[in-house]
Amino acid sequence: MTRIAETFAALRSRGEAAFIPYITAGDPDLDVTFQLAHEIARQGADLIELGVPFSDPMADGPTNQRAAERALRGGTSLARVLDFVQSLRRTLSVPLILYTYYNPVFRYGGERFARDARQAGVDGVLCVDLPPEEANELKRETDRRDLDLIFLLAPTSSLSRVRTVLTRARGFVYYVAVTGVTGARTTLPPDLSEMVRRIRAISPVPVGVGFGISSPEQAAQVASVADAVIVGSALSQIIETYSGQPDLVGRVGAFVSSLKLAIRRHGDLRTAAPSPSE
Repeated sequence: MTRIAETFAALRSRGEAAFIPYITAGDPDLDVTFQLAHEIARQGADLIELGVPFSDPMADGPTNQRAAERALRGGTSLARVLDFVQSLRRTLSVPLILYTYYNPVFRYGGERFARDARQAGVDGVLCVDLPPEEANELKRETDRRDLDLIFLLAPTSSLSRVRTVLTRARGFVYYVAVTGVTGARTTLPPDLSEMVRRIRAISPVPVGVGFGISSPEQAAQVASVADAVIVGSALSQIIETYSGQPDLVGRVGAFVSSLKLAIRRHGDLRTAAPSPSE
């Protein structure tokens, strides 16, 4: 089993959904990202998504776009992120997922990327603009190195599309809760629970839900039906607001702690839905 699979199995045995926070590597700089990664792990992150900054992040809303811009201005690149992960892995054991666009991977070289990512200690890769039909070359390289290449599903995905994605899924599948780009929302779609239950009923891997989750209440709502709760823009907003201030890491940690507590308290309802292993 991969480290991602082991983590989900352990959580499932406790009837608990995974919590996956997202932070952009290099925002505001890699030294602070190092501190943030350790703090969010200490406060309950089960897996961590590290965003690779890209100049044209079309799937991201304004908050994460600004985070990527700040990281790029500071000189953060895919190569530097991989070096960073290697350093981080010496003192951090939670699974690490790179959230990236395909252009940096293509320029780096798929085979070289998969090799270096694995050697650095990366556990999974999410290329948000790479559909399964176009992922054969990269998937061949990631599969060879036991890296989980994670794919997306959207509210607009047909049943046939869902089945196509699930046949290629590893690690978990990422269900986008709302149409459009990343960003905090005040409410989640009313049909979210039903959509996630339908996918979980036929999925061979866990189903994580992200995009739009910005409060403990929303995290608990998602934890009641999904295998993982993914939160990004709300964290990026805190980092942007308090960047350069001495309490930045503490504020991020406190927010992560509140989300994890909500997931633990209310996530048991999710056991009413069948798990992929049943």
